[in-house]
Amino acid sequence: MPHSRNIVDPEKFNPDAQLPYALRVLDFQAAMQDIYDLFYDLNGLLLDRGLQRLDELLRPAAMSGIISDLLTASLAQHARSLTTNQYFNGHPDLVVAGVYPNDTVKAGSEGVEVKSTRKAGGAVDTHGARDQWMCVFVYRVDNRTEPVRDRSPMAFTEVYLAHVTVDDFRRNPRSTLGTRTATLHREGIKKLRGNWVYKL
Repeated sequence: MPHSRNIVDPEKFNPDAQLPYALRVLDFQAAMQDIYDLFYDLNGLLLDRGLQRLDELLRPAAMSGIISDLLTASLAQHARSLTTNQYFNGHPDLVVAGVYPNDTVKAGSEGVEVKSTRKAGGAVDTHGARDQWMCVFVYRVDNRTEPVRDRSPMAFTEVYLAHVTVDDFRRNPRSTLGTRTATLHREGIKKLRGNWVYKL
């Protein structure tokens, strides 16, 4: 069906997931649906003008970054105690409202870092190992179905949220540009996956 809209399935959430900072499953459901609705609206406009969907236009890294930013903003709208970190590129993405002056902190400990990836299982690179609540949204993009107009919309397939520590990471070799990243090692990933929030 050309240009269909995704609907979040409430039955796919884990009722036993441990959620910090008064977060609710409903907050995740609402945020994910916000992204689905936005993609539906934007892709409709693009297709009406004979252009490609965002799913085809954006490079994978750019799309992951945009989805992470959109999820952060939407979760901040729905969550009862969290708000967007006003520090540009500050950590974490969501901070507990009122803890930091003007809800602005370069590197804080009270809040949730939000990531998105196409990698099943939720393994993502971070800019550094640290103690943090990490939330990873895994999504899929249909870039194979032909004709293109029949492709399925972007869909979230997994959501994980866990408190990880510096010891849960392995340091990655420095890239040619000198950027040092860190990724959860096997036990760290096991900890993250142990507290799944959503699985399609």
